[in-house]
Amino acid sequence: MIQISESAQIHFRKLLDAQGGDGLGIRMRARNPGSPAADCELEFCEAVGHGGDDWVIECEGFDLHVDAASAPWLDGAQIDYASTPTGGQVRIHAPKLRGSEPGADASLALRVQYLLDAEINPQLAAHGGRVRLESVEADNAVVLRFGGGCQGCGMADVTLKQGVEKTLRAHFPEITAVRDATDHSAGHTPYYRNREGTSAVR
Repeated sequence: MIQISESAQIHFRKLLDAQGGDGLGIRMRARNPGSPAADCELEFCEAVGHGGDDWVIECEGFDLHVDAASAPWLDGAQIDYASTPTGGQVRIHAPKLRGSEPGADASLALRVQYLLDAEINPQLAAHGGRVRLESVEADNAVVLRFGGGCQGCGMADVTLKQGVEKTLRAHFPEITAVRDATDHSAGHTPYYRNREGTSAVR
């Protein structure tokens, strides 16, 4: 069940009234659930027209629709609205949204991907970059693919060897190698076009 505070309901009613009110509701869904990058999205929606599997929470003056696929991740969530000096902010506390860190018995692929999302990609994002796991080979070699500002960046090899690989090996000593499968010649927005600057991961 999702709890929505009175202050949040008042805020949503004001937003809906500004949009015309009648026939509109609020729809909530989880984005990237079960990962450190998970977040909640709220949007206006028609009161009808969504799949019958959606949760519908009746509030005073409007309905809150919860995306069916997101429902297990949002169960137990609390939605509140707090006034701030610049206006106000909707706050959502969803304890199940990001899941939990894979345990030691989880596959190496799951544990590597979690570390990439939780620790490495937030650092790469400062340079407009990202990295994802391409595969884990039979000998525990990890194959990665860079994107965004890291694709074609002149410092990508430094970021890989001195940043990403170092971090992965520190957490997972069973890794035998870390390889880059990125086509760096196809990068459109490299952060560094030449070999200058510093690694995005420290």
